[in-house]
Amino acid sequence: MTTFNLPDLGEGLTEATLLSWLVAEGEDVQVDQAIAEVETAKSAIEVPSPYAGTVHTLHGAVGETLEVGKPLITVTTSEDGSNGTVSPSEAGALSYREEERAGTAVPENAEAEEGSGNVLIGYGTSASTNGRRRRRKRDGGRKAPTPAPAVEQTKAPRVSSPLVRKMARELGLDLGSVNGSGPDGLIMRRDIRTAVDQSTQGQSAADLKTLSGRSGEASPEADHDSPTGLHIRQRVPMTGMRRAIANKMSQSRTEIPEATVWQDVDVTQLTGMRQQLKDAGHVAPSILAFLSRFVVAGLQKYPELNSRVVDTGNDQEIIHFEGVNLGFAAQTEAGLVVPVIRHAEQHSAQNLHHEIRRMAEAAREGGLGGKELSGGTFTVNNYGVFGSDGATPIINHPEAGILGIGRTLDRPWVVNGEIAVRKITTLTLAFDHRVCDGGAAGGFLGYVASCLENPAVALADF
Repeated sequence: MTTFNLPDLGEGLTEATLLSWLVAEGEDVQVDQAIAEVETAKSAIEVPSPYAGTVHTLHGAVGETLEVGKPLITVTTSEDGSNGTVSPSEAGALSYREEERAGTAVPENAEAEEGSGNVLIGYGTSASTNGRRRRRKRDGGRKAPTPAPAVEQTKAPRVSSPLVRKMARELGLDLGSVNGSGPDGLIMRRDIRTAVDQSTQGQSAADLKTLSGRSGEASPEADHDSPTGLHIRQRVPMTGMRRAIANKMSQSRTEIPEATVWQDVDVTQLTGMRQQLKDAGHVAPSILAFLSRFVVAGLQKYPELNSRVVDTGNDQEIIHFEGVNLGFAAQTEAGLVVPVIRHAEQHSAQNLHHEIRRMAEAAREGGLGGKELSGGTFTVNNYGVFGSDGATPIINHPEAGILGIGRTLDRPWVVNGEIAVRKITTLTLAFDHRVCDGGAAGGFLGYVASCLENPAVALADF
């Protein structure tokens, strides 16, 4: 028997919550077949098997938090009968790099084949031009038996997002019957919704809620809460992404002495310029894209805010960065995530607009990796899209600041000594008071505000 440990999930992640088993004990599995779905602090991931054989043991219960490097599944392979048995302890002692290479080689002297593409942080099958099968020596180096001929695989539907697979399973939908509308026929969440709508036209909204597992009715057996006297409708474990968000916010509030400043801004010229671009047939960058471009310019003038505090062991120091990795808050069904545009100072407002749209859509589809969700040095947040005029954003630890923008409203405003109706929004800056004082924070906020008020002048300098 061979035991496969939970593999390295990347970006320093050391644990994952088991969302579901996709196989059962006694079931046959193939190389690269998805065996479990886990949720990390970054996203939901399907873990493929590096071995073919029969499932002997599933290590862990649904909802349990598993550690990287600890046993995930034990499989009885075809080699066990002819070459002896590998004990779980021996298999568990294998290095992760040995485990990740399982199933990646091709027979000696064979032509290289296209890989499966089921890659999880460097683990899975891939194309190779000089691959040789790596065998452990058994019985004094006796030659291993000739591998069995490969079984022709049925072409699987094109799905890259674990959230799409999960959504289809919950709704009882066969992905093979779904037509993908994404690039090269990739199946997206909207395709799942369309397929469900077509197959359940006569169903009521209550039925759809039940299919989704989101019915809000309390059952007679529901738990009872003594302090309130109410029945508990639902218990939601604080796991995976939700727990990561909670820990991040708590860490920020605990470790960062945060201060907040805000300023009302007249964005009449900016909204007018965007309308002119649309009227001329051009793509007008979003308000968030313009804000992001001005924030990057502001951080170059006030580098104190593009920094972080680090422990040196005996003391602390402030490190300043060359370049800006700009994060932006994006709401998804799984929770709030912060995609990061690396070296945002190299992008124009138009480029930032396209990157924000691309990454936001990928985040909602569960298609962003750990690298794209980490490494930020400053964050922007448009909570105006939720109808909020203002907010006090929490700094995305360990960054030194976050700038938020509220919704734009028509308000009376004094222009050249007279009251006029102008389009006004509110900027709010939360900053780490350890890295700078109010002068730098106010100067940065004022600079960004002036760019929003006079965008043509500001953009002429970029």
